[in-house]
Amino acid sequence: MRVLITGGAGFIGSHLAEALLSRGDEVLILDDLSTGSSENIRHLRDIPRLNYWIDSVMNKALLAELVDESDLVVHLAAAVGVRLIVESPVRTIETNIKGTELVLEAARKKKKKVIIASTSEVYGKSSHIPFDEDGDLVLGSTDKGRWSYAASKALDEFLALAYWKERKLPVVIARFFNTIGPRQTGQYGMVVPNLVRQAMEGQPMTVFGSGKQRRCFCYVGDTVAALLKLLDAPDAVGQVFNIGSSEEISIEELAGLIKAKLNSSSPIRYIPYEQAYEAGFEDMLRRVPSTAKIERFVGWRPSTSLNVTIDLIVEYLRQKQKPMTYSSLQKRHIGSDQNAENTDAAA
Repeated sequence: MRVLITGGAGFIGSHLAEALLSRGDEVLILDDLSTGSSENIRHLRDIPRLNYWIDSVMNKALLAELVDESDLVVHLAAAVGVRLIVESPVRTIETNIKGTELVLEAARKKKKKVIIASTSEVYGKSSHIPFDEDGDLVLGSTDKGRWSYAASKALDEFLALAYWKERKLPVVIARFFNTIGPRQTGQYGMVVPNLVRQAMEGQPMTVFGSGKQRRCFCYVGDTVAALLKLLDAPDAVGQVFNIGSSEEISIEELAGLIKAKLNSSSPIRYIPYEQAYEAGFEDMLRRVPSTAKIERFVGWRPSTSLNVTIDLIVEYLRQKQKPMTYSSLQKRHIGSDQNAENTDAAA
């Protein structure tokens, strides 16, 4: 199978590309590297079944050509991260809505199946825990820029499902809940890589708000395993699925766990939301997914604990800190395919 991944050099996209290549598929990556990195796919470049283009989904001609050459599209390209969303709301809205519209329109011509990446953010301030896919979405006021991302992704979902209902384009919506793991950057406000890096470097570990807000973090290998199952499931078409863990933890507990794991002397520093982001910033206290639907449809459930996932992130960051010698580069290159298979097997 030939799969096009928009945003394929990003955190989740690069892991998905690795998994698809390891099972024998051909992968086409389209990424403008605005939030992704060529380093994420460097170890895959010599595999003949990988092709990549450094360009944007806004390039309609190129996008149409790549969709036409593919059997299936996984649309991951998006503006991501709370910091980026707060600082660049125009970019967030335009990238998410226009990009998704172009992908769907290109896929419609040949009825290519499309997996649309969405987010737990769409549930907004809903208090119905755990979140069910058919539950109400409760967003804040339009003068709170924080909700622009949730609104744009909700509109992506409406548009994708409209393409299915009206134009019979096979689409699947995947709502990600705090996916974490190796290769994730803290540059745009992702909490786990930031806390791990701060603890490793002996810097203050920054917790925004009260730290009482609770989240469920899902290992990227488990997220990729769910995507692979949805790719291959004809019954998933026209459906929305939560992808996440039910292992709930508060952010201050998470900081304490990481600090203890690393035996770090870093103090935990609480920073008010208005100082971290903007005045009037709103957050939700709990975000917990129900995964009963995806388990019912494709038999998926997460299998990697938060403890194990943090260990994998720490090891990844430690390896990145090591100076690269010629022999280590050679070993890394030779073992890349085997390492990819081992990662997917663990998921």
